[in-house]
Amino acid sequence: MTLQNVMIGELPVDILLPAICAGLLVIATHIPLGTQVLQRGIIFIDLAIAQVAGLGAYLVTMLLGKEVDAIWVQCGAVSLALFAAWMLVVTERLSARYQEPIIGIVFALSATAVILLLAKDPQGGQHLSDLLAGQILWISRTQILYSAAATLALLLAMYFLRGRRGAFYSLFAIAITVSVQLVGVYLVFATLIIPALATVSILSVKMRMFSSYATAIVGYGIGLIGSAWFDLPTGPLIVWTLAGTGVLSYYLYRYFAASPARDQTNDR
Repeated sequence: MTLQNVMIGELPVDILLPAICAGLLVIATHIPLGTQVLQRGIIFIDLAIAQVAGLGAYLVTMLLGKEVDAIWVQCGAVSLALFAAWMLVVTERLSARYQEPIIGIVFALSATAVILLLAKDPQGGQHLSDLLAGQILWISRTQILYSAAATLALLLAMYFLRGRRGAFYSLFAIAITVSVQLVGVYLVFATLIIPALATVSILSVKMRMFSSYATAIVGYGIGLIGSAWFDLPTGPLIVWTLAGTGVLSYYLYRYFAASPARDQTNDR
């Protein structure tokens, strides 16, 4: 029996495997970045940068045609995302107090720019849906290879450039651009925020990172299998399963953290 003959729900395993790889690549960079986003209090920066990256990608296809090589689309997305990130560095230095409202404005402008550009495109609705909800089940092996190389480079850069304030925005912009091409805006936001928020009360840094990765991997796994089994849109379902595993992780940690305290009280 070949890989193509193995079925989960309505989908063969050879379709699910690239989606699993894409999910793991997104999780690899978004867990540490999500923790930093919460610490900095700039929760909606990923939505803004993801929308800017989507705008950059669409501008390239609009200018060079829909058959343009994927590398040029990625370059356009990264370039515009980096520009937006550097502008946010400048505004943060001028007034950190108003950084979150500025991020919101960037999101609104980029989102509405995409809508305006798609207004006269007969397939505009589908393009917008792909940008927001993603097409994780239909990722090519070439995309996976490019994304894997970019993810490895990002992880190395995040390790060696950790603690440098200006580097965060640039690395964040590149990571979001790579991810939004794989899974869409909604799932990028969910992967970045939900695991980090679910484990925010864990004091040990190593334990928090481990719990965040576990929460994300379980959420993606359940969402992918559930999507195949029940024939539901994959990206939106993973957002919900991530939320569910996030809530479960939060209460499980609180339960086990409280258990020693209860045992000590009973011993007395």
